[in-house]
Amino acid sequence: MLQHEGLNFALTNRIPRRLATRFMGWFSRIEQPLIRDVSIAVWQLFAGDLNLAEARKSHFTSLHDCFIRELRVGARPIDRAPGVIVSPCDGIMGAFGALEDTSLIQAKGFPYTLEDLLSDSRLVEQLRGGSYVTLRLTSAMYHRFHAPYDSSIDDEVTYVPGETWNVNPAALRRIDRLYCQNERAIVPLRLVGSDQLLVLVPVAAILVAGIQFEFVDVPLDMAYRGPSRIPCRASFARGQEIGHFRHGSTILVFGTRGLAPCAALCEGQIVRVGQPLMQFCEP
Repeated sequence: MLQHEGLNFALTNRIPRRLATRFMGWFSRIEQPLIRDVSIAVWQLFAGDLNLAEARKSHFTSLHDCFIRELRVGARPIDRAPGVIVSPCDGIMGAFGALEDTSLIQAKGFPYTLEDLLSDSRLVEQLRGGSYVTLRLTSAMYHRFHAPYDSSIDDEVTYVPGETWNVNPAALRRIDRLYCQNERAIVPLRLVGSDQLLVLVPVAAILVAGIQFEFVDVPLDMAYRGPSRIPCRASFARGQEIGHFRHGSTILVFGTRGLAPCAALCEGQIVRVGQPLMQFCEP
């Protein structure tokens, strides 16, 4: 087991990660039918749990088109119960729980802080003592992410360029402060009808390194040369699409005091878009 994990880590991290990511970004967009069909077939073979029956369309122009597929209407029912904050994405539950002041867990024995992740003292103070959930997307999962609650972006989102480490368990157990090193975006959401704040941090990774928001004109990736703080205003209904990854990665979800992970959650559990993730509680 340890030998297999070590090999996995070496194959996905001890290579020219940025070069591999740029290559995959180019290769995945090739629309030549033979390359497209072989690429998707190989992906299905190795991904194992890739389910294209949920997709809105059955024909894809490229591997990239398949990566960022939309789902058919009704494939992800959204829980509408009052006080429930739903999962923004399909993912595997990683570390979660209450923040210890501003510290949290990446993996056992690997803590990190909000200061290092967010680089925004105002947000750090708002989230201090709150809660968090880590959602890891595999390559086969649905790659779009959605609003966890009726909410709005009132000011800006922040793009942080960075590394492209893999974000799988092998890397999380070996790379200190991995999420704080990788390319990421910081999305503060003000919850409607409440003074609570929810912050989504989509973290890119090797072969991904690209985040596209519905409300920002350009993709945020290694080619982006604009300002790190991007002024914008947008409103979302619970379950409405916010953006997508170019492949699979991780979304960190942070809530201020008064929000907590649902009691039924457990590490390793698979959650889907629209299922209960957090809830309002007494501060």
